[in-house]
Amino acid sequence: MAEGKRSARKEITSMIKRNYRPRVRIITFGCRVNQYESEVMRSLLAPRFDIVDDKADLLLLNACTVTSLAERKTRQAMRKLRRKYPLAKIVVIGCLADSVSQGLTQIEGVDLLAGNAWKMRICDVVSRALGSQQGLLPTVELFPLAEEHIEEHVGRVRAFLKIQDGCDLACTYCRTTQVRGRSRSKPVVSALCEARELVARGYSEIVIAGINLAQYAPPDGNLESLARGMLTIDGLRRFRLSSINPAGISAELVDVLASDSRACQHFHLPLQSGDDVVLRRMARGYTSAFYLSRVSMIRNVFPDATFGTDIMVGFPGETKSAFLQTCLLIKEVRFANLHIFRYSPRYGTIAADFLNPVMEQTKTERAHSIACLGEAIRSIEAERLLGKCKKVLIENKSDGEWRGYTRDYFDTHLLGEPSVAPGDEVDVRIVKVSNDYLVGVKGNRTDNR
Repeated sequence: MAEGKRSARKEITSMIKRNYRPRVRIITFGCRVNQYESEVMRSLLAPRFDIVDDKADLLLLNACTVTSLAERKTRQAMRKLRRKYPLAKIVVIGCLADSVSQGLTQIEGVDLLAGNAWKMRICDVVSRALGSQQGLLPTVELFPLAEEHIEEHVGRVRAFLKIQDGCDLACTYCRTTQVRGRSRSKPVVSALCEARELVARGYSEIVIAGINLAQYAPPDGNLESLARGMLTIDGLRRFRLSSINPAGISAELVDVLASDSRACQHFHLPLQSGDDVVLRRMARGYTSAFYLSRVSMIRNVFPDATFGTDIMVGFPGETKSAFLQTCLLIKEVRFANLHIFRYSPRYGTIAADFLNPVMEQTKTERAHSIACLGEAIRSIEAERLLGKCKKVLIENKSDGEWRGYTRDYFDTHLLGEPSVAPGDEVDVRIVKVSNDYLVGVKGNRTDNR
C-alpha cells in the first residue's frame, strides 16, 4: 500500500511539472443514486483533473451489481473501452467493486477496484491508478451523508438529490444490503440546503432518491417534513419522489404532496410480485393487499395519479397461478410504467439456494407477456390524455423534436419548432399517442402539425 502511494505521488508530481491535467472520463451504470454519486465524484475531481466525454487517461466506471445483466453490461463496456483506449487506466468503483471485495463476484481486466466508500475519496483513487497502483483497495469508513452534496447535475434539467443510502430489508434475492450496508439518512437540513442551491442554479425539478426511500429516518425529521420543506423553496417548479417502497407511503406524506401543485402526481412503487406466497419468499415485507391499500390511499387524494413499478418474473417457486396473480394486480393498478426483470440468482443471497427454479424459457415468456400487458395498459392511460393540456418540462431534442416529461411522467415530444429551451416548462396540448411517447403542440397553437 505504501509503495502504491509513493508511485501515485511520483506520477502526479511528474504531471504537475509538465503542467498537464490528467483527463478523466466518468461512465455511470445503474440507479439514480449512482448517477448522483457520479456527480459528487465529478465535483471533487474537477479542480485537479479535466473531466471529458471521450479519450481519457483514466476511465472511471461507476458500476452496478444488482442483477447479472447489470454486471454483464459493465464487463462488455470495459472490454470495449480497453480495445478502444489500450493505454488508459480503468477503475471500477461502487457496488460491483464491493461485490468483488466480499467474494460475491469476479472481474478481470481492470486496473483498480474501489468500493462505494472510496467515492468521497475519489481524488486519491484516481491518483493511485495514475500512479500504476493495481488491485482492490481496502475497506474504508463511509463518510456521513451530510458531507455528500452536488451543486449541479451536468447535462440535466432535473436534478437528482440523494437523501438515503443502504437498506435494512435484506430481500432474499438482493445484494443491496451486502454492498450498500445498513440504511443511512441525510439530515433534512442538509438536504434542503442542497436543494436550494440546485434550484438557485436553475434546476427547476428536484427528484429525491435513495436505495430505500421508505427507510429515510434522519435525526431531524422524516420524509414528510423533508417534502414539506422542499415545497417551500422559491423557484422550485417540480418536486418528485423517485422509487419508494409501499411502506414509505403514509397519509401524512400524501397530504403534504396534495398541499402544493408542484408535487408531481407520479408514484413509482416497486411491486416485484402480485402473489403473496412469492412476496413472502422474497421477504418483501408486505402483502398484495397492503400494496393495493397504498395505491388506494394515493388515488383517493390524486384521482389522476399515475403509477410505475418493478416486476420480477421467474422467482424460484413462481407457479403459473402466482404469475397470473401478478398480471391481475397490474391490470387493477393500471401501471403507466413497468420495469420488468427476469430473476437471476445472485451468489451470496438467500434465494440463490432456493429450490424449484423457473426455466429460462418460461421466464422469457412471462417477461414478454407482462411487457405486452404493460404496453396495452400504458396505451389506454396515454389515450386518456388526448386533447388535454399538460405541462412539459423541456429537456432536450430527440430526432429534431423538443421533448420532456409531464408531471405525471409521460415522455412528450413537441411538433414543429416552438421557441423553447431546456428547463422551460410549457403548456402542451396532446394530439397523438406514439408507441413510446406522447406527441403535442404548444398550448397556444390550434393546428396539429
